[in-house]
Amino acid sequence: QAQLVESGGGLVQAGGSLRLSCAASGLTFSNYAMGWFRQAPGKEREFVVAISRRGGSRTTADSVKGRFTISRDNAKNTVYLQMNSLKLEDTAVYYCGASRLTTALVRQYDYWGQGTQVTVSS
Repeated sequence: QAQLVESGGGLVQAGGSLRLSCAASGLTFSNYAMGWFRQAPGKEREFVVAISRRGGSRTTADSVKGRFTISRDNAKNTVYLQMNSLKLEDTAVYYCGASRLTTALVRQYDYWGQGTQVTVSS
């Protein structure tokens, strides 16, 4: 059974950095594009960034462009999200997802992790 487990969240001051990880098991990792989404209280799940199966293509939301970077290591079945210059509005639960497509659409993701909280303070 496929499982995605996020880690690396926490409390950080505005302007700081965090690196999230998402470890996959129970699926052929290199067959899936991977994405990061986030959800703040009272809001819908929002696309952040996605990476293709081999890492050659990325799609990034305008709100994080130039600050967040996605990468993957297929040998380790892990995808990463490097977040720099964090802002208060980046506070949310961050989820990783696995999809057959490199896509920003929530409904096109087959598997999800349980999420990790990122809180940015002033």
